[in-house]
Amino acid sequence: MAAASLLTIQHFFLANYPESIFEGSFCDISAFFNCDSSAFSEISQVLGIPLGFFGLVVGLLVSLGALFPTEKFERTNGFIAFGNVICVLALLSYSILVMGSLCLLCSGYYLFSILSFFLFWRYGVGRKKYGVVGRLLRPSFKMLVVFACFAALAGAGVAEYHNVKRNAQEAVSMRIVRQFYELPVVGNPSFISPYWTVRSTGEFEDAAIQIVEYSDFLCSDCLFLTQQLNRLKEEFAGKINIAFQFFPLEGKCNTVVAKDIHPGACELTAIAAYDPARFVEIHDEIFANFNLARNPGWREDLARRFGAEGAADNPYTMTLIQTIVETGREYEKTSDQYDHGIRSTPTMIINGRMIIGTLPYEHMQAICRALVEEHEGGRRFIENWVPGKARR
Repeated sequence: MAAASLLTIQHFFLANYPESIFEGSFCDISAFFNCDSSAFSEISQVLGIPLGFFGLVVGLLVSLGALFPTEKFERTNGFIAFGNVICVLALLSYSILVMGSLCLLCSGYYLFSILSFFLFWRYGVGRKKYGVVGRLLRPSFKMLVVFACFAALAGAGVAEYHNVKRNAQEAVSMRIVRQFYELPVVGNPSFISPYWTVRSTGEFEDAAIQIVEYSDFLCSDCLFLTQQLNRLKEEFAGKINIAFQFFPLEGKCNTVVAKDIHPGACELTAIAAYDPARFVEIHDEIFANFNLARNPGWREDLARRFGAEGAADNPYTMTLIQTIVETGREYEKTSDQYDHGIRSTPTMIINGRMIIGTLPYEHMQAICRALVEEHEGGRRFIENWVPGKARR
C-alpha cells in the first residue's frame, strides 16, 4: 500500500510539474488504463495534498501495526482499514463510472487496501468475542488523535511542497523554453493535414505559432492537450495555426505503429474527416463527450447527426486519412523501441520541433510567448536563449 502510494505521488508531480521538456506524459497504455487521467483530474488532490499521501499514511500505519502489534493498535488500524476501503470503493466507482479510466498505480493501492481490510475483518483481534461492527468500530481514540496530528503535520509539509512546485513553474518555464530551442529542427510533415482546429493565416507557416498535432480521439492525454490548446488559441488569437494530424492508435487505419489500443478511433477519425467544413464542430463534439465516444452506439449516432454514415467506406476520405497517418513514418526514430519518431499520441511539431507528450499549460504558454516574440522581433530573442551551434 505504501509503495503504491509513493508511486502515485511521484506520478502526480511528474505529470503536473515536469522539470524537463522530455518528461511530458503521453498516452501509451490504453484509453481505459491511463494514470495521467487520474493525475490531471479534479479529485487528484485535497487542499493541495495528493490523494496518494493519504494512502501512504494508511500503508505506513498498517506496517507499523505489524511490526509493533498491540490490541489497541490493531483495533485502530482495523477501524482505519474500514474507512479506507469505503473511500477506495468510492474512488474506484468514480474512476470507472465518471472518468471512464483506471490508473494502474491506483489499482495496486485499491487491491492491497481491500486485501488489508479482508485480513482485519477475517483474522483481526476479538473475532471470537465481537461481531464485525464491534471489531471494526472500536478504535483507540487517543491513537486516532495522535495519528491525525502526525498526518496533519506531514500533510501540511506536502501541501507546502506542492505550492513550491506550483510557484516554481515560471522559473521552470524559462528552462523549458531554452530546452525547446535546443531541440533539433525536424521540420513539418511533407503533407500537413487540411483539418485545422485553429486558422489564423492562409498559409500554415505564416503564423507565429505553428502546431502540427498528431492526435487520437480516444487518447485521454490528447483530451488534456486539446484543453490546453483551447486556452492557447484564445490567448494567442490571430497568431496561431493548429493542424490536426490524424494518428489513431488502431490497426484498422494505422500501420505506422504496432499498437492497437483504441478500438473505435479509426471510426471516429473517418467521421471527423468526412466533411471538412464541419471538422471543428465534430472534433469539439467528440472531445466534449470523450467517455461516450468509446461506445459504438454513440459513434453511430454521431455519424447520423453529421451526415457521415458512409465515412468509413468513402475512398477519398480513407485515402486522405491514410496519407496523413503515413507522415508518421517520415521522422527519425526517437527510441530504440519504436521504428519511427511519431509513435504515440499526442506528439506535436511546434515550429518544426518535436515534443512527445503533454506539458503543463504554463510551459506551453512560455514556448508560445517565445515564438511570438521571435516572430515579431527577429532573431534577437533566440540568440538570448540558444548557443550558436544549436541555431545552425
